[in-house]
Amino acid sequence: MVAEADSASQSSIRLKQEISLLHGVCLIVGNMIGSGIFISPKGVLIYTGSFGLSLIVWAIGGLFSVFGALCYAELGTTIRKSGASYAYILESFGGFLAFLRLWTSLLIVEPACQAVIALTFSTYLVQPFYPTCSAPYDAVRLIAAAILCLLTCVNCMKVKWGAILQVISTVAKVLALIVIIIAGLVRLAQGHNQNFEDSFKDSKWNPGDMALALYSALYSYSGWDTLNFITEEIKNPERNLPLSIAISMPIVTVIYIMTNIAYYVVMDADTIINSDAVAVTFADEVLGWARWLIPLSVAISCYGGLNSSIIAASRLFFVGSREGHLPNVLCMIHVKRFTPIPALLFNGAMALIYLCVSDLLQLINYFSFNYWLFIGLSIGSQIYLRIKAPDMHRPLKLSLFFPVVYCLCSVFLVVMPLYSDTINCLVGIAVALSGAPVYYIFIHLPASSRPAFLGKIQDVVSLNTQKLCLCCVTSSDIDLDNVDPGKME
Repeated sequence: MVAEADSASQSSIRLKQEISLLHGVCLIVGNMIGSGIFISPKGVLIYTGSFGLSLIVWAIGGLFSVFGALCYAELGTTIRKSGASYAYILESFGGFLAFLRLWTSLLIVEPACQAVIALTFSTYLVQPFYPTCSAPYDAVRLIAAAILCLLTCVNCMKVKWGAILQVISTVAKVLALIVIIIAGLVRLAQGHNQNFEDSFKDSKWNPGDMALALYSALYSYSGWDTLNFITEEIKNPERNLPLSIAISMPIVTVIYIMTNIAYYVVMDADTIINSDAVAVTFADEVLGWARWLIPLSVAISCYGGLNSSIIAASRLFFVGSREGHLPNVLCMIHVKRFTPIPALLFNGAMALIYLCVSDLLQLINYFSFNYWLFIGLSIGSQIYLRIKAPDMHRPLKLSLFFPVVYCLCSVFLVVMPLYSDTINCLVGIAVALSGAPVYYIFIHLPASSRPAFLGKIQDVVSLNTQKLCLCCVTSSDIDLDNVDPGKME
């Protein structure tokens, strides 16, 4: 959360810089359990074809995420920089690959992820009014656009978002899942187990579909790298970072598997696949008069998750700007509110564009390819640093078995969809490679060798942005969480 200029906010900043073990566990669990578990069961089931195989995919996704989280625990305690994968790639492989990571986040990963969360929010908000049919396409998109615009404006205006919003959001999502799990177990205890007879019938075992199913499952597990974005703010990171991960990952994995079992007890495969709001359909079948609690809880959950995602995206832009990888216009902040208005507006505009994609699962596939490509590369940096810098101080040192297995699995996740989902993967590759000429012209070339008209365009855009948004350029060492007005140029 952006720092407030008053003394009350300075107090909250000091608290935030003292992230304890319990706080770290809550941050990871709260960020991992987002919109994914309420929409991904449909995608996993579509690509696996059976209940049995889908549960195996959910378990594999959990184990895969545990491996990645453990590797990030070592990286986070070794490279004490915020920025997660961007910082690790930059430290190991240099500016070009790090820039491509930042570029894909700017153009596809962050805005597409926010579009998915916004669409989930609007779908669950509208679906109870259409119990017998799908919600109108235009209504869902317009509400998603409205919530994106609202939260973007709120973050631009610097309304003080205290811990209350995030606590309510986290409690709402966890309680919703606990209600679903208990209701499913009660039905199972009553003998409703017919959906698990011959549970592997019609399974799709080809590697391409398995990779796409894992994409959907891993979207739900994303968020285990949350603490790595704020490593510098963790109290005793050598202890609390790995412990937070070790406690959080089993909790989330068990909740996800139990939630899917509850879904499968109550609904058959066709019902889940044809539902745009799986949890709402579940609630209609089981909860009776209390069914309204589920869509409300999911909407609150997505609202808090979307707000966090918007803030995180703006922080990532600042990390990139500190390394000179983004233009000044995206690292400007309001002279009084200290909010990164240009970065927030750009991010919001990109998310609105992705709302035009009709298929929500296609959105997940769009950014999943790039996301896992660079996550795999960042964990590859762990192997690289073990070879190139064997004497580097490592408070936590894992067996190389973990990063090697994770990297091999990442290769599977990246290569297999090239055959089964070629178009989406080519879109992802094109987005990543489109950053190469941008890097060469705007970063690699010295300023004197760049086309003169580009500098003039940047100056015009920069000047007008400063006038329209009442913003100014910040110094390279600005801390968005603790803004010092003296560092504003």
